[in-house]
Amino acid sequence: MSYNKRIIGILFALLFTIGGLFAQNEKNVWTTLALMKFERHKGNGSSKGSQIIPLIEALDGKEITVKGYVIPLNGKKAQSHFMFSAYPYSSCYFCGGAGPETIMEAFTKSSEKIEYSENAITLKGTFRFVSKDPNDIMFSLENAVLVDR
Repeated sequence: MSYNKRIIGILFALLFTIGGLFAQNEKNVWTTLALMKFERHKGNGSSKGSQIIPLIEALDGKEITVKGYVIPLNGKKAQSHFMFSAYPYSSCYFCGGAGPETIMEAFTKSSEKIEYSENAITLKGTFRFVSKDPNDIMFSLENAVLVDR
């Protein structure tokens, strides 16, 4: 009987640990996206594809809330279509050493404009997985609305 109680205890502990990981990833989408694996061709360093984990596939089409930084696509102060990054402009995928899993293309709901800021903002919208090629933008956020500035 003691052996069975230990097994049940271990199973409960494992269940709570796994549940905590899922809850953390729901709160921080960037943490989940960072789990992506990329395959590279030997010799030339170019990417040939990415391994998508089921956790990321499960996000496709779901409403998410994500905190990050606006990376403008044009010179206007407010935009309805922009890149959204886990890192500020100086460290983003395009300007710094971050990977493609740290950026997503954002399209606001009803083309509402969101003003550029150097501070992080929080958006809510529909997550889309759009490409397996790490040389392309792999993720988008559709119908995004500003939650917190």
